[in-house]
Amino acid sequence: MDRTIAIIGALDEEVALIARALDDVEHDRAASLDVARGTITTNAGERVTVVATVGGMGLVAAAATTQHLISVYHPQAVIFSGIAGNLNTNLHINDVVLGGTLRFLDTDMRLVGQWKPGTSDAPVDEFHSDDHLLELADEALTAAGITHITGIIASGNYFVDTDAQVRKVVHDTGADAVEMEGAAVAQVAARNEVPALVIRALSDNADTDYEVFKEFDISEYADTAATLAVDILKRL
Repeated sequence: MDRTIAIIGALDEEVALIARALDDVEHDRAASLDVARGTITTNAGERVTVVATVGGMGLVAAAATTQHLISVYHPQAVIFSGIAGNLNTNLHINDVVLGGTLRFLDTDMRLVGQWKPGTSDAPVDEFHSDDHLLELADEALTAAGITHITGIIASGNYFVDTDAQVRKVVHDTGADAVEMEGAAVAQVAARNEVPALVIRALSDNADTDYEVFKEFDISEYADTAATLAVDILKRL
């Protein structure tokens, strides 16, 4: 087993199915994380090590989790699997947006765009999922008959749930979906030169107050993204 893949979700429901799909699971506990470490067999018969964990909500939690998994387990790829609010009128609940482009909602990229400190790299204003991982995800989604696009995902440290917020996010970022972690995962992965993929199943139309939304059963939508993540692992 030469390869390790790291998978992150923000919520328990987003990681539970992935952990159940692994063989020989053990749990590592560090940095406030419970990491399920096991193996999965690819379609080609190769055994791949998978480390999966719930990282928590928000950009800082996502960044810290991503760096911990990269530093400890040295994965060849990082996949974020979870749910998001839909901003694209051509998409519907339980469709999927793959994060071809990840943009921050509430960050002045003129200030933080020097994403590799101490280098002369030009500032950036967005990050991207890995092309090969996007291709595998597209194959898996097409085979499953799930409506999907490779689009723009916006990430921020606030819950988008009003018409005014939706209009602002779409105006500022052109996003197809909005969430709270993906861009941070993509940025940290890029700093470590590790390929990343962000998968988002649409759970609502970014029109539900958080106090109401947190009572919803999101397992159906989380499982859509998680099932896709497992299929991608098998296609590696």
